[in-house]
Amino acid sequence: MSSPTGPASGLPVRMPRPRQSGRHRRPEPVAAPEGAPALVLAVPGAPAPATRALAEEVISIARSELPGLDVGIGYLDGDDAEYPTLESVLAQTAARRTERYEIAKAAGREVNEPEGPAAVVVPLLAGPDSALMRRVRQAVMDSRAHAELTDVLGPHPLLAEAVHVRLSEAGLARADRARLFTVATAADGIILATVGGEEAVQAAGITGMLLAARLAVPVMAAALDQEGSIAAIAEQLRGSGSMQLALAPYLVGPELPEGLLDAAAKEAGCPAADALGAYPAIGKLVLSQYASALGISPQPQGAPSR
Repeated sequence: MSSPTGPASGLPVRMPRPRQSGRHRRPEPVAAPEGAPALVLAVPGAPAPATRALAEEVISIARSELPGLDVGIGYLDGDDAEYPTLESVLAQTAARRTERYEIAKAAGREVNEPEGPAAVVVPLLAGPDSALMRRVRQAVMDSRAHAELTDVLGPHPLLAEAVHVRLSEAGLARADRARLFTVATAADGIILATVGGEEAVQAAGITGMLLAARLAVPVMAAALDQEGSIAAIAEQLRGSGSMQLALAPYLVGPELPEGLLDAAAKEAGCPAADALGAYPAIGKLVLSQYASALGISPQPQGAPSR
């Protein structure tokens, strides 16, 4: 039992950490500006509990980097019941902002009338997909909300890191140049698989060059949704001397049709790593796109000051 002076004898006492001083003191995290637009994640693919868990984890990572961030998740194929559509989420976000303004005004507070976008929409896509992006734009228009749409998350060095990690988790690549240098199942050629046609393949190729530099093995991009693309790249890699291939999805996950990755792995005759999923870099890139749209620079928590 605790006493007025503190915990009873024998119980641990948690003392507050003293604030660091000097040039290496950790800065307080930047909070979202008051009245800032909501970050709304546009999630492609068929909604499912696993997809929702992934989207919520990505949003959680973004909020941990920018406390106070207003967020929402909208599904391109939602049902407005268990999985709200992107249109309805944007409409509700705009209505909520107007309601907050009217309540504050009725309470006699001096507040400015809302201006600028009510939301910034960030597609949960690693690379370009013109068909999906058209649907996102249409959903934004149909919502009649003032919202700004960002570009997709890649190409970006953090995505090359994420693919590398997924390959190493599957035992298909060494973790880095220093550790686990000899991995018995390590691939000597990587097929970087994406969806979205030729534009997506070209964008994936940029990340592929970064990945090749990390792994010191050939990396070539191919389209999962183009017949024969995976097999052709596998043949090309084997023709250049790579005998132990691996398939690496350059995809977050929800945009990947069920069964397509397994079929591609069989077509290429090689094992496959998992999709990127809720790798921390995905949440950080989502926030980066949001911050860029608003012209702000959030400081990740725990990052040392210069």
